[in-house]
Amino acid sequence: MAALVGLRFDLRVPSFARTSVERQYAACLEMCEWADRLGFDAIAISEHHGVDDGYMSSPVTLAAAIGARTKRARINIAAVLVPLHDPLRLAEQLATAAIVAPGRLSVVAGLGYRPEEFTMAGVDRTQRGKLFDEYVGVMQQAWTGEPFEHLGSTIRVTPPPATMPHPMLMLGGTSRAAVRRAARFGLPFFAAADVPGLREYYKEQCAVHETKGFFIAPTAATAMVHVSEDPDQAWQAIGHHLLHEAQTYAKWQTPDIASAVHSDAATVDELRADGKYVILTPAACVERCLAMGPFDALTLHPLCGGMPLEDAWSSIRLVGEVVIPEVAAREAAAQR
Repeated sequence: MAALVGLRFDLRVPSFARTSVERQYAACLEMCEWADRLGFDAIAISEHHGVDDGYMSSPVTLAAAIGARTKRARINIAAVLVPLHDPLRLAEQLATAAIVAPGRLSVVAGLGYRPEEFTMAGVDRTQRGKLFDEYVGVMQQAWTGEPFEHLGSTIRVTPPPATMPHPMLMLGGTSRAAVRRAARFGLPFFAAADVPGLREYYKEQCAVHETKGFFIAPTAATAMVHVSEDPDQAWQAIGHHLLHEAQTYAKWQTPDIASAVHSDAATVDELRADGKYVILTPAACVERCLAMGPFDALTLHPLCGGMPLEDAWSSIRLVGEVVIPEVAAREAAAQR
């Protein structure tokens, strides 16, 4: 398939959901193992702290668990909120996850933005840029496996990650300051939205700092996708779960934060109309995949907003058992 097919998880369980945290986590791991066998390409997880709905807070732990249950799918943590962590412990944890899933782990390093999370971690939010720069540098040194100086002591982090010089590390954001930071470190940039001019600015900054990297940004096809034989019925059944996620992010994100799937929808009908969350029939999903390019991704969010497990499983089964085989057959036929 030209486009990547992936799963995303944040494992929220809002108060109205008819499930539990334990069931969500078990289902996540079962879905990852199943999807890995069926040919899904990637699994993405993310991080937030102290959220009422239980938003997943330990992405590196979960990444290692997913790595142990899968064999081929790539695992992307998008993002690790670097200033909230001790850099040495984070380097050790990521190295371990990379050993569990050699060559399959990638990490987007983020600054974080929710004030509550910095308060919870005892970190001065105004210092997050300075801490980010320091901590990324510490992790890069730690992953060499060699001794280095840190806070007045000579230390060494072992074992080193399976992928050298370190796991695939990208810097995330949508600002020019974030782009400059990525270019200075010589690291790829993972944009949360396709901001005009940002790709060109990254290339300019890499030239200034004499570094090399690549730039990834969501395309116009980016959306959270659910698949159902009856989209109208599905919107009635799970629309409030999708709306919960969209509204939560909208409350968190200040005007300076861009996201490819940001929605200001106040109702399920408004959410359906704006196209950031879509429910497709299998046939429509096939056509969507065939129309996508090699840098597009079909992203399923099967447990979005704590939706019922039967709806979540139905969606990914339709993709794995119907959509992926049909797209592969159509592409093969076109090449004959």
